[in-house]
Amino acid sequence: MSKPVINEVKALNTIAQDTKIKGNIESDGDIRIDGILVGDLDCKGRVVVGPDSRIDGIIRCTSAEIMGYVKGEISVKDLLSLKGTASITGNLTMGKLSVEPGARFVGHCKMINEEKQVPEADLDVK
Repeated sequence: MSKPVINEVKALNTIAQDTKIKGNIESDGDIRIDGILVGDLDCKGRVVVGPDSRIDGIIRCTSAEIMGYVKGEISVKDLLSLKGTASITGNLTMGKLSVEPGARFVGHCKMINEEKQVPEADLDVK
């Protein structure tokens, strides 16, 4: 009889609404921020930025759901979801993008996908 497979569950880290952090955060698991972060966030899992939160720094993660304010670059390997209450000032790089009506964004947006590169079209119009 074989042993059952046990999935390793990563901890969910939460930064509460009344918390302010100055410095960088690194996490192997998922993280939700409802407070203030002045610094960079490197996460191997999912990042959720709550509606009343503020982040001033770079976010790098696998997937993200943004509902609050972010000033800085956001780099997401998979899905970046901007909810209607999101307000972002900075450049975005992601695999997939979802934007709800009402979300605000100032910056450049670049969608990347190493598996399926879209060939550049010859747009020489005469």
